[in-house]
Amino acid sequence: MIQADFHTHTAFSSDSTELPENIIEQAIHLGLDTICITDHYDHLFPEQYKERFTFDLDAYFQKLFDCRERYRGKIRVLCGAELGLRDEPDVLSDCVSFYKELAVQYPFDFFIGSVHILEHTDPYYPEYWQSHEISDGMTAYFDALLTGVKHYNMFHVLGHLDYLVRYFPDHTNDYQYSKYTDQIDEILKLLIEQGRGIELNTAGYKYGLPYPHPRPEILARYRELGGEILTIGSDGHTTNHLAYNFSGARELLLSLGYRYYTVYENQKPEFKNL
Repeated sequence: MIQADFHTHTAFSSDSTELPENIIEQAIHLGLDTICITDHYDHLFPEQYKERFTFDLDAYFQKLFDCRERYRGKIRVLCGAELGLRDEPDVLSDCVSFYKELAVQYPFDFFIGSVHILEHTDPYYPEYWQSHEISDGMTAYFDALLTGVKHYNMFHVLGHLDYLVRYFPDHTNDYQYSKYTDQIDEILKLLIEQGRGIELNTAGYKYGLPYPHPRPEILARYRELGGEILTIGSDGHTTNHLAYNFSGARELLLSLGYRYYTVYENQKPEFKNL
């Protein structure tokens, strides 16, 4: 069984209002034995957006350490962050340096590396798609992921690979792995070579897709290439999305030949039976 949710957000993230205690208590209620809080930290998030997607690191650790003691013996509480990887030449170096320093200064257990911004624009908003065809946007996204894997060495798994499909203006115009095979395979091979991994992000189900992120074909290809590190996360921003459809995720992984998933503590991987 999957007993660890490794992608969750609380009020430390700009897009959540949920208290960490609520997330942790719901995890206990659901029977999880481990919860990793991975709030957003997007250094140099574009100034045109009101959300900053950063948080007070000292306050975060004080709260999480307090929760760790409060719930000791009931659940393992781990500290993480979802780092926003940027590939634009004018911010790339600054972001890499900032995250390297952050990883040294604070006792994080785990980092997700995710791309949320393309060309200084958040593709969550329709404005991005008014000037980009879907194929162009996906190509730019996978290019940004590859740049992230090449330059940012502090994260452990690549977050929600292919999540951009959530925001397509025409949801019937789905993407296919076969169209982006070369880009995706290069990303997967490099991650494996570096000893890093990917996540299975069940938010795809939450958004009404028939699959998680990434698509089953990509999960199968990752295993075929020798990929072993795979965390599982709901990307939950509220308690009712915690461990979202983990049963479906488990069935999918077993059908693809996976037998275990990964958790991290003190930035060291542990492998757990599905």
